[in-house]
Amino acid sequence: MSDYDLIVLGSGPGGYVAAIRAAQLGLKVAIVERENLGGICLNWGCIPTKAMLRSAEIYHYMQHAGDYGLTAANISADIDAVVKRSRGVAKQLNQGVTHLMKKNKITVHMGDGKLTAANKLTVTKDGKTEELTAKNIILATGARARDLPFAPADGKRIWTYRHAMVPPEMPKKLLVIGSGAIGIEFASFYNDMGAEVTVVEMLDRIVPVEDADVSTFLEKALTKQGMTIMTGAGVEELKASATGVSAKIKGKDGKVVASEFTHCIVAIGIVPNTENIGLEALGVEMDRGFLKTDPMCRTNVPGLWAIGDITAPPWLAHKASHEGVIAAEAIAGGHPHAMDPKNIPGCTYCHPQVASVGLTEAKAKEAGYDVKVGNFPFLGNGKAIALGEAEGFIKTVFDAKTGELLGAHMVGAEVTELIQGYTIGKTAELVEADFMHTVFPHPTLSEMMHESVLGAYGKMLHM
Repeated sequence: MSDYDLIVLGSGPGGYVAAIRAAQLGLKVAIVERENLGGICLNWGCIPTKAMLRSAEIYHYMQHAGDYGLTAANISADIDAVVKRSRGVAKQLNQGVTHLMKKNKITVHMGDGKLTAANKLTVTKDGKTEELTAKNIILATGARARDLPFAPADGKRIWTYRHAMVPPEMPKKLLVIGSGAIGIEFASFYNDMGAEVTVVEMLDRIVPVEDADVSTFLEKALTKQGMTIMTGAGVEELKASATGVSAKIKGKDGKVVASEFTHCIVAIGIVPNTENIGLEALGVEMDRGFLKTDPMCRTNVPGLWAIGDITAPPWLAHKASHEGVIAAEAIAGGHPHAMDPKNIPGCTYCHPQVASVGLTEAKAKEAGYDVKVGNFPFLGNGKAIALGEAEGFIKTVFDAKTGELLGAHMVGAEVTELIQGYTIGKTAELVEADFMHTVFPHPTLSEMMHESVLGAYGKMLHM
């Protein structure tokens, strides 16, 4: 039996960050992982997908070299080489996490972990069992892709995100079910790589958690790129064969149309990994499979904590990491600040990119705010035009009474790098005057952030 101050079950971006912070605070820490250090995000999610999207982005630029006064001949894409590069990136970062565990003197136990009490965990590996004990245990077991109940993924023709990262071949005609971040990113990747892509979304617009103006703009941009977008639609039947996938799709007009595809990606949400880890016997409170926690990430069972995708949304890696820090600091006797969900940015790495933080314009009005809205287009920014990326806009939503920034919404080149400026502003509770009086460097894309704020108050300079 091994005894620790803290055991972390799961080594994703929530779990390994929690372990590192706890070790920095002087705790004796162990982490339990059944597959790969770094979890899904680092090995099969956030990082390798961005490597693949980068390859697709460069391929896109090569095809449009003439727009920049350049010539590129005999351009082609090798999907196997693209996948190999992405797997190499994931491997490098996996090794980085392994190094961080050693550096911080965190004991790693590989195997399946299961709670036997609030302070006890058994780890099973190759038929051998080891028992660990700790004053506190953080659950960070993450989530997996949700299957269609009538057509589970087979990895050959019907894929989850994991299959889509190591495709057996390049799809010719691809159906993507679901238009959240995962669905749209893969749709964008495979479209840029040359596949004929159809996206089916049950709700009335794509990326439905985003501001309505962003959804409308993105749909037009993706349609212009050659995608078929079907909103208010649903897949009623999906059958895989040795050569392709047959789908019956019910459109918003109520008509059902049969279509043929070579492959299908199912991106309809996640299922928390909370089964078979001993929660039921301990009486841990849950809500539709997700664990209930307080602002410090405590469950209702003393000594048992939960972070990341097994708790309330948003289900994002950076949210999990920050929760890991909060939980570790609380366990060590500190007094960390609770996290405000309205200050968590979201990013979608399609082409063009999407990023946001805070309330949409509609949600702000629903909450009773009298709002001031600024909207500045990429077309009015010198750096965007010089980059050949004059497609997109930045939208800001302010409380007309107090000047509080309620939300910011972006679509366009590199907006996933810009959104943090507004996130810092929201976290620091800055008001419109703070943004207006800040000097933004020229020429940069960030100047559009300034102009959007100015525009909300009728002071826009360059449009």
